[in-house]
Amino acid sequence: MSDPLSDLLPGNPIQPVKLDLTDNFRFRCHKGIACFNKCCESIDIALTPYDILSLKKRLGLTSREFLHLHTVPFEMDAHGVPGVKLKTRDDTTACQFLTPEGCGVYEDRPTACRYYALGLMSMRKKDSPTDENMYFVVKEPHCLGHLESQVQTVAEYRQSQGVDRYDELNREWRQVVLKKRSCGPTIGKPSDRSLQLFFLASYDLDGFRDFILNPSFRQVYDVPVEELERLSLDDIALMQFGFRFLKQVLFGERTIPTQPDALETRTRRRQEINRQKQAPGATDTKS
Repeated sequence: MSDPLSDLLPGNPIQPVKLDLTDNFRFRCHKGIACFNKCCESIDIALTPYDILSLKKRLGLTSREFLHLHTVPFEMDAHGVPGVKLKTRDDTTACQFLTPEGCGVYEDRPTACRYYALGLMSMRKKDSPTDENMYFVVKEPHCLGHLESQVQTVAEYRQSQGVDRYDELNREWRQVVLKKRSCGPTIGKPSDRSLQLFFLASYDLDGFRDFILNPSFRQVYDVPVEELERLSLDDIALMQFGFRFLKQVLFGERTIPTQPDALETRTRRRQEINRQKQAPGATDTKS
């Protein structure tokens, strides 16, 4: 596997030096610095599941409302695995949560914002059971924070920015994304249904809750009633259950038991749907 930092183009703000948790770097951002808010005036921020959970709670929105009002879709790979990015203000590249005083959602800001001016690159070699993290400094021309006197280790900076919790809660989801990328053609192109389920379990947490509480879900998956009750109330537990569900849907990792006759029941249901569609006089109900 090639070194992802070895072939950076001249002028790229990513510094081609790998750092680990004990390495030092020099950086400090504060309201009194001349470039304050500059980085928020031109953003390209991909959101993680826990980013969305935190922001939707802060704003008092359902996940579907948040996605509609504050995000735009993009494809994370050539197979169309869906991602979402934070929407910018109309006709600008500025973050919609930017205020003259700084970030308007600072306590619940996304993971990418917490890392800046560090970058994280996670890699998973083919057939490896674990992923490897590496860190690097991002030096954009406008940023004066690198001229400040404060020096800290990567670990200290992560702790000061609250990154540890975000990374821990997103860890299994990142593993799903990394495994999909590292497996490549061996897994094949995901079906449209699996891509829909990826979006649902990753980003639309309220929709995913409706999905697993639907009686048809229990016709396929053998989830105890008490666990479903907990998932109906606990967003973080639901999010993490969603990551397990994705591993099962995408990679066949059987961590959620299925009903003994689940395959037969699902096959019969699909056959019945197909018969209804093919029956004489059947009409398309779409408007």
